[in-house]
Amino acid sequence: MKNKELKVGLFVTAALVLLYFGFNFLKGIDFFTTTNKYYVVYDNIDQLAVSNPVLINGFAVGRVSRISIMQRKQNKVLVELMIDSDIQVGDSTKAILNSDFLGGKSILLVIGKITKPLNPKDTLIAEVAKGMLDVLSESATPVADNLQTTLRKFNIILDNLTKNSQQLDAIFVKLQATPGLINKTLITTNGKIEDLSVSFKTVADNLNGTLTELKPTLANFKTVSDSLKTLQLNETISTAKLTLTKLNATLDNFGKGDNTMSKLLTEDSLYVNLNTLLMSLDTLATHFNNNPKHFMAPLGKSKKKVERDRRKEEEERKAAQEKK
Repeated sequence: MKNKELKVGLFVTAALVLLYFGFNFLKGIDFFTTTNKYYVVYDNIDQLAVSNPVLINGFAVGRVSRISIMQRKQNKVLVELMIDSDIQVGDSTKAILNSDFLGGKSILLVIGKITKPLNPKDTLIAEVAKGMLDVLSESATPVADNLQTTLRKFNIILDNLTKNSQQLDAIFVKLQATPGLINKTLITTNGKIEDLSVSFKTVADNLNGTLTELKPTLANFKTVSDSLKTLQLNETISTAKLTLTKLNATLDNFGKGDNTMSKLLTEDSLYVNLNTLLMSLDTLATHFNNNPKHFMAPLGKSKKKVERDRRKEEEERKAAQEKK
């Protein structure tokens, strides 16, 4: 009896151990590999749970082993990661909290450039990946802004169209009254044109009568003008003939030789006398220019002194010519 109870107890214990190891294996815990602990601090983990995988390029290299809240540090969340010891992380390694389309959570490790390797229990850089809603909201924000701007412009266009339609209505109202005004204007203008045509006809008739009456007067003016032209021409011809007659008489008197003008024209004695006088004046002027003392002295000079001076000048001139 005791052996049977012992066997049942051993079987139950073995089953519980297998159940524990199987459950942990299904959660991703490998009891045959060594792991290192690292920590990450997030502001919000968005329903991240223990046993969610830690991935590098889609390959599981660890799991979330523990989650706790730090009330003394503004309620931030401390996440403990169990990462395979074969994975080396550094000071630039990021632990990115990611979500898939079905809402599953995971942590993506971006190793980066390792300048300083981290030791176990060190803290990794925390970062949260952008979800689908964030991407859609970021993409939709510019579209919404553009849509709002477009709606504002459309409202402005509608306001302008409303104003323009009101202005067009006013214009159409005025245009409806325009044909009546044009008809009144045409009627008034037609009456004035008829009155003006009657006035023009009366003036034309009066002008024709006046011209008919003026025709004899114009004929008389033409006759008088022709008579005046003939009279003036006859008087001019008579005056010219009288002038030519007097000119011929004058020329005949010049040719007779019994007056001073005819002697001046026919005899050369006056020309000879004038020529002699001009030569004497020229000789006197030359002598005065050469010998001003003969005329400008206080008492003048005697004829002998003048002759002596002339001989002296003549001798000096001859001596000068001989020296040449």
